[in-house]
Amino acid sequence: MDSLLPASYLLAVLIALPTLAVFLSIAKRRVSRKSSPHGTPPGQFGWPILGETLELLRAGREGRPGSFLDKRVDKHGPCVFTTSLFGEPTAVFCGAAGNKFLFGNENRKVTVSWPSSAVKLLGSCIITLAGEEGKVMRRMLMSIFDQEALRRFTMIMDEVTCNHIKANWEGKEEVLVYPTIKHYIFELTCQLFLSIRDPREIADLARPFAAFLEGVISVPVDLPGTRFHGAKRAARSIRKMLRGIIKERRAAMEKKGAASPTQDLLSYLMVTADENGRFLTESEIINNLLMLLVASHDTTSCTMTMVIKFLGELSHVYEKVLAEQREIAMQKKSAGEGLTREDVQKMRDTWSVVLEIMRLVPPVIGGFRVALEDFTFGGFTIPKGRKLMWSPLTTNNDPAVFPSPKLFNMSRFTRSTLPAPCTFVPFGGGPRMCLGKDYAQLQILVFLHHLVNNFKWTNAIPDEKVKFEPMPIPSQGLPIRIRPHYDRLRC
Repeated sequence: MDSLLPASYLLAVLIALPTLAVFLSIAKRRVSRKSSPHGTPPGQFGWPILGETLELLRAGREGRPGSFLDKRVDKHGPCVFTTSLFGEPTAVFCGAAGNKFLFGNENRKVTVSWPSSAVKLLGSCIITLAGEEGKVMRRMLMSIFDQEALRRFTMIMDEVTCNHIKANWEGKEEVLVYPTIKHYIFELTCQLFLSIRDPREIADLARPFAAFLEGVISVPVDLPGTRFHGAKRAARSIRKMLRGIIKERRAAMEKKGAASPTQDLLSYLMVTADENGRFLTESEIINNLLMLLVASHDTTSCTMTMVIKFLGELSHVYEKVLAEQREIAMQKKSAGEGLTREDVQKMRDTWSVVLEIMRLVPPVIGGFRVALEDFTFGGFTIPKGRKLMWSPLTTNNDPAVFPSPKLFNMSRFTRSTLPAPCTFVPFGGGPRMCLGKDYAQLQILVFLHHLVNNFKWTNAIPDEKVKFEPMPIPSQGLPIRIRPHYDRLRC
């Protein structure tokens, strides 16, 4: 029959499979290395092309991303080890010393680097540019999140959060937290970055954006059915939409004669020149918009979801947060008076809770650099061009840094007991510290203020498993049972 493979073909495949297996096994062993001072760090590259990426991703899906690192640290030492991730040989730097070295040598011995999948999908933007060009663009974009901008954002976030809670939480007995939070963050981001309020427009952009997020950090294999291929198609769709929005914005600018850079992020990127007087091209505007949409979405969504999960499990912690938020709400002269930036800065206990949760369940499992020259670290030689990785997990779970590291303890982050430098790095460090750190803090605290002042909740699935793909996601989406306070003070 035409639909069946010829017997000779099947025989050839059966003969070739054992040969291929032996070849791959030899290739995997060939790159294994023993620990030797002044040589490259010990470790192994794993399988050809895939390296040890699947092992890292598997550990994350099982909810134990730190096990990938712990196993190799136990085998090769606590300083640095060799592996291969996302198609590239990589040296993983461990502990506070590794963090300090990488963050302190930015643009000297090392520079920022991302998996090739992210570079190919995002293009030239603030996180993929290095050297002087990257510095100039970073300085230009820093004012997006300056104190004056955060004051404006607070008012908008307060309004959007109240409307979101009324539409998606009030009158409900159960809420599926993770998708609800993702919708809220994307809705807020569309309004702050692009001035999009129409739910239909938001939904049209959200569909390809979800596919893009799935493949932005992936093995860069461009074949139908792979996450990278789906993300590449989604990126084309998003860029087409953004070009249309930019065209409409330019027409509106020409009609009005001017545009304020404070209108939203898009207007800022369109009308602001860098320190050399150069304006961004349309491609650069789109690339940076896409990058900031990604950066402001997944990590914040996951962190907020994890905070809600922990508050549903730890009633005494919830009561601590509620007491602080009640005090802030009761200081308002009227129920309709919105939050201010000063209000948010008073939420110290709540932020200590968030930081401890980020220690226990970090929103990202690492970041990447690349060696600009040959150098030594921990007695080993790192060759020029080698990919480098740091991970908050190597210090977050270290009992020498955080005693009883598996236990929740918000007092680790009070003013008198802040962690030592480079031991707690959820936002990275050095010149490349997350540009939107204060923006993310504002998003989280404004939302929590309204949520705890309106509702008490319990988790519908006790001890629901959390998997990392590569960010922490509750396996069932975190369903919670909610009940409103009888004396609600906000919204």
